[in-house]
Amino acid sequence: MKAVIWAGINELAVTDVPEPTIRNSDDMIVKVRRTGTCGSDLHLIGGYIPFVRKGDVLGHEFMGEVVAVGDQVRRHRVGDRVVVCSFISCGRCWYCRQGLYSCCDNGNTNPAITEALWGFAPGGCFGYSHALGGFAGSHAEYVRVPYADVGAFTIPDEVSDDRAVFASDAAPTGWMGADLGGVGPGDVVAVWGAGAVGHMAARAAMLRGAEQVILIDRYEYRLDLARRHLGCETLNTELVDVGEELLDRTGGRGPDVCIEAVGMEASTTGVQGVYDQIKQKLRLQTERIGALREAIYQCRKGGTVVILGVFAAVADSFPVGAVMNKGLTIRAAQQHGQRYIPTLLDLMRRGELVTEYLATHTMPLDEAPAGYEIFKGKRDDCLRCVFVP
Repeated sequence: MKAVIWAGINELAVTDVPEPTIRNSDDMIVKVRRTGTCGSDLHLIGGYIPFVRKGDVLGHEFMGEVVAVGDQVRRHRVGDRVVVCSFISCGRCWYCRQGLYSCCDNGNTNPAITEALWGFAPGGCFGYSHALGGFAGSHAEYVRVPYADVGAFTIPDEVSDDRAVFASDAAPTGWMGADLGGVGPGDVVAVWGAGAVGHMAARAAMLRGAEQVILIDRYEYRLDLARRHLGCETLNTELVDVGEELLDRTGGRGPDVCIEAVGMEASTTGVQGVYDQIKQKLRLQTERIGALREAIYQCRKGGTVVILGVFAAVADSFPVGAVMNKGLTIRAAQQHGQRYIPTLLDLMRRGELVTEYLATHTMPLDEAPAGYEIFKGKRDDCLRCVFVP
């Protein structure tokens, strides 16, 4: 079958790889119908996430049709149209029972790597290096789905493929940001990063009753999409002083909840931004945390900062003094999609969560390397590319 593989730093290729097979009784095989790019893929492609190997199949946000099921699969049958959570979780361990699915004890088949890096291993993830299990990704014609009854969800007939694909990762990640932040009626929420996850975090905050939602980015076309499709407020970091503007819009208090949806390659200006870029390029640190740093500084006293962007290891200049002295709460996680996807599919069915507009570019799987160049370079006003095998 055709698949998109990592061929080296900043190199992708479309090649033939073996079709997946049922390995365990709770597996199923899905024929991929839609599979999307994600900003976190760029960290892998650029070599900032270790433990990716030449030949690894990339991609983790997808939906498709069930073509084979293991003997113990009960919730799905051949022919079902399903969306699959990007994170792989068993559904039985202590963490899964607490709803912390991305922290699953059994989803990651290579736990020693992340135990050494982070103290404990999180769950597994499709197409996201051997540090998260080495699972083949979704940029392929077929995917093996472990723990199928836990991670795959039947798509309502009213929800199109183009809408449903974002219930795999972007929508649950954004929803989790509002959930971890405890967003409720009357809150002021600021979101850094107007990619797909940032858009979904802003929409989640609005659906949960936030009084004011402000989306922050440096690219005006991404902010324009948010104004047109979400109706939230926006700030362009290239045009205004974000700190002054947030104080002005919040009566001098600052946002109640600040959601960081940028990740480890944030672009910032000034001496600190240059310092971060040099250290990352020299591999002296893995993260550029400019957006996270700003979210911490701008959050009101006693507020909450939620980290949704992907980070790998260590960073300089983390403002721990601001966290402590302002009494901030910091929440973070890889997405617990199994906890949120049923709700999101219902919102999609009712038309309250519209996601199709996120896919500004749809193209055949064969064109994925070119699609990633468009996505990475933000060419042609690209927000997300979706590939059709």
